[in-house]
Amino acid sequence: MSLTREAPKKRAVGERVKDWSEVYLPMAPEKLRAQASRCMDCGVPFCHSGCPLGNLIPDWNDLVYRGRWREALTALHATNNFPEFTGRLCPAPCEDACVLAINDKAVTIKTVEQRIIDHGFDEGWVVAEPPQSRTGKRVAIIGSGPAGLAAAQQLNRAGHWVTVFERDDRLGGLMRYGIPDFKMDKAVLDRRLAQLEEEGIIFCTNATVGENVTVTELRRDFDAVLLCTGALAPRILELPGVELNGVHYAMDYLVPQNKRNAGDEIPVIDAAGKHVVIIGGGDTGADCYGTALRQGAASVTQFQIHPEPPLDMPELNPWWPQPAHILKNGPAHEEGGERAWGIHTTHFEGDENGNVKSLHAVQVERIERAEGGRRVVAVPGSETVFPADLVLIAIGYNGPERTLLTQFGLELDQRGNVKTDEDYMSVNVPAVFAAGDSRRGQSLIVWAIAEGREAAHGVDQYLMGVSKLPRTSVK
Repeated sequence: MSLTREAPKKRAVGERVKDWSEVYLPMAPEKLRAQASRCMDCGVPFCHSGCPLGNLIPDWNDLVYRGRWREALTALHATNNFPEFTGRLCPAPCEDACVLAINDKAVTIKTVEQRIIDHGFDEGWVVAEPPQSRTGKRVAIIGSGPAGLAAAQQLNRAGHWVTVFERDDRLGGLMRYGIPDFKMDKAVLDRRLAQLEEEGIIFCTNATVGENVTVTELRRDFDAVLLCTGALAPRILELPGVELNGVHYAMDYLVPQNKRNAGDEIPVIDAAGKHVVIIGGGDTGADCYGTALRQGAASVTQFQIHPEPPLDMPELNPWWPQPAHILKNGPAHEEGGERAWGIHTTHFEGDENGNVKSLHAVQVERIERAEGGRRVVAVPGSETVFPADLVLIAIGYNGPERTLLTQFGLELDQRGNVKTDEDYMSVNVPAVFAAGDSRRGQSLIVWAIAEGREAAHGVDQYLMGVSKLPRTSVK
């Protein structure tokens, strides 16, 4: 009640746009303890329900305040395999659900979380925990993103032999190649992967299941198969001119740059000196935004079809404990460029060589339907032309890629995701499970880890008849 929220400091804009290092600086220990002390003795800690993992947030906040860091690390790992990932990449729905967020600034939960785990690595407290015995059961996991890695660690600690198949040349899924280094240094990922390997998990890279690793082989050689392939089928933008040179989907832009940063000498889609327009106002769009600025774009404009939300929240938060509908800027938005709200692209125009040169758009507004709901309509006379040498499409995904799912013969739900029972097993193919975005659709990293943990429980129960692996309380 006597302290205000204080966020971690960021590196100066002029410095950070010249490199790919992380934006945020570590918070001084005394300031972090003060921030942790803002966590109150709530009658009902709604932050638990705001977090899909059910993290023990008040517990480790109090332990940090009291300087009991190792106990805080134990409490943190009790529900989250990879707090260093969520502490950097999660949008923190727990903070929206903080009781303080009703009429004040929420506790800096995410900052405390990240510092606990980083401190644990610094002190050498995070060590391999291989199982004391093995069950003899073999589990194949397809995909090394957060869901796959969480499931792998849980199942390995239950004593099963776990092999993770990754089609890329390096491990980590979207954390490796979809997330720019300025959001998470890949050394953070590598140190955790080293622990998982030491615990006995086998990793196979350049292993494309359905091609150089067949579905028949997996079904024959493993007692269970878990699909954690993500939801990487892009939502297609069907507009005149979308076929022009210089119009790309976000992942086609982000992945090569991340590979270049990792030391690969490969061509990239370079924004240097170009007018860049990003279609899509979410996190992936913001990743493109920061990347284009670091490449030296002449201008960057990010489109959002929704109207600009208010900057300030009413005195009493009417959305609590759900996320507040207020403007939230990422660090990239402080670095230059512009955001355009309530705008819809109509078509692209190219030059005589087939290169995109401009983007045509209209302002839109939402009106109520007579039958209920709202629809988006163009504002008459609002047509605008934007110079555009590079257009990046970041409008989301349409679920998992279908080829592998078809080879397994899996039944899909109405949204095109893998349909499973309550234990995450496919409803029509025994011993094949799914978790993460492949099961629930495009979502948050914290949901992916929760899904991986839940699926591990289901796989373990299927293999052994009973499972002692923990389950999360949030579905």
